[in-house]
Amino acid sequence: MKASSDPLRFEERIRQRDAERNEGFSAGTFGTPASEASRQHLYSRFIPREELQDFSAWQPSNFGQGRPAPAPAEPASAGGAAPEPTQPEPPQAPAIDWDAEVAAARQQGYQAGYDDGLESLEAFKEKYAGQVTAQVSELLSSMQDGLSEVEQAMADRLADVAMALAQQVVRQELRTQPQLIRQVAGEALALLVETARHIRLVVNPEDYALLAEHAAQDLKPRQVQLVSDARMARGGCLVESDIGTIDATVATRWRKACANLGRQQAWAGEEQPEPATATEPAAASEDRP
Repeated sequence: MKASSDPLRFEERIRQRDAERNEGFSAGTFGTPASEASRQHLYSRFIPREELQDFSAWQPSNFGQGRPAPAPAEPASAGGAAPEPTQPEPPQAPAIDWDAEVAAARQQGYQAGYDDGLESLEAFKEKYAGQVTAQVSELLSSMQDGLSEVEQAMADRLADVAMALAQQVVRQELRTQPQLIRQVAGEALALLVETARHIRLVVNPEDYALLAEHAAQDLKPRQVQLVSDARMARGGCLVESDIGTIDATVATRWRKACANLGRQQAWAGEEQPEPATATEPAAASEDRP
């Protein structure tokens, strides 16, 4: 095998070199080196020790161990060893100013946060404004409804007060101007048709004396019978005939006046008699043939 025969060959070459050296010294003078030709001959047959670099004697333990591959020989130039090719140095990165980078990053983060804050603030303001507007609108609507109710209640109350005052005024007028019963009785009788018979005019006793004294001539052509009734309120009258009844009492006339104003309010006073066959003045006029 090649690996095991190399040490033997090396030892054999060493012995051969020593023998050739001895022959060279015997051919010349003692102490004088051999000629140039013999030296070249010696160098061609053995390797001088000075040219050997590192080597070790063969040992049995070296069997089976591989030899390292010899390094490739560098080509020699005429002027000596070839210079190694120089590699261009890589460009060095410029030095980084970390303080400036940190400051720039901080400023960028601050600006981004500021922009996000402004955007969030605008969104919040719009949302809050919408909520406040809705709440204010609802409050105003509720206030408007409440105000309308209050206005209606005040109007109703004011109308009630006005009607109460009107009642007092009417009462006062009836007391201070008792002659008004003549006008009321005349209007009630005028509603009866000409063919009506058995006419009875029911009035308050105080009004009876006034009519008997001042209106007897007005009642005589139609043969009206004047009747006194204490249940009749002063200032009102009731006209009865064979064709119907005309209610000209104060309570009835008051209800009609209130109805024309859209109100329903009874006359506060004495209880009025309710005739069994009482009709409205308009109804009496409709019975006219």
